Amino acid sequence: MRDRYRWLREIERLDPVRDHQEIYRISAGLEFPWDYTRALEFGLFRTYCVPSISALLSATGEFRVRPQQRYDDTAILMAEIAAHGYDSPRGREALRVVNRAHGRYAISNDDMLYVLSTFVYDPITWVDRYGWRRLHSHERLAAYHYYREVGTRMGIRDIPDSYASFKSFKEGYESRRFVFAESNREIGAYTVGLFAAWFPGFLRPAVRLAVRGMLDPPMLRAFGLRPAPAVVGLLGRAGLRARARTVRWCLPARTVPVLAVAPANRTYPGYPSGYRPSDLGAPPPPADIPTHCLRPPRPDL
Repeated sequence: MRDRYRWLREIERLDPVRDHQEIYRISAGLEFPWDYTRALEFGLFRTYCVPSISALLSATGEFRVRPQQRYDDTAILMAEIAAHGYDSPRGREALRVVNRAHGRYAISNDDMLYVLSTFVYDPITWVDRYGWRRLHSHERLAAYHYYREVGTRMGIRDIPDSYASFKSFKEGYESRRFVFAESNREIGAYTVGLFAAWFPGFLRPAVRLAVRGMLDPPMLRAFGLRPAPAVVGLLGRAGLRARARTVRWCLPARTVPVLAVAPANRTYPGYPSGYRPSDLGAPPPPADIPTHCLRPPRPDL
């Protein structure tokens, strides 16, 4: 079996500030691609506990009309940036698509900052719980520095200047802003429905129950959901830890990165073959979206 810890030794050799892009590519694309994908799914799900975020998503109708495309757009575009680098031609192209989509709407800087923080810290929490090893300190710091640079290129202001201060911002934001709203319930239901739709019909009720079993109490309250029976969460966590042991002891180190390789996505068959990042992204806002949800046009200079 190929050396399971070969990439960890490479990460230890690299500098988490100078080499943050390379470390992040190794961590997300070679060491933990499945875990990062699941963590970012739940991280984005977590942002829908904030009424100002869920209300905008409800108003745009994107989750009602095309939840799968919105999921695929987000996953592929962020993977393009990570795989090729935020200053590479494909990375800049993907960032332009992301910025164009966000630039249409009146999104507060704090909401953008919070969403950015979930990309840093939710995968760290997930991998520490369910990954085949815990993350090295270089991986944690590299994730912060990587997304700080991405956030800067997205025009997000006042990004905290250290790993610890950004984590503190995230925790404080959640304690203040996680409150129940009908829009949370609506977007949460669409998202759970999306997750369930990936499975055969007879499994979908079990998937919905399993998702509830993975949510923590603040999320359950913000979505207005009843907790799943305790055994559901116990079984889910046991299954994830069993998977981690299998990866650690039975699978070789991955040699081919999988970032931005998404042939199984449901919106863009065979991606990236035949596609560019600029081919992705939602259409313009619907004509009936409330005007307060739209960013005012910039005055002519």
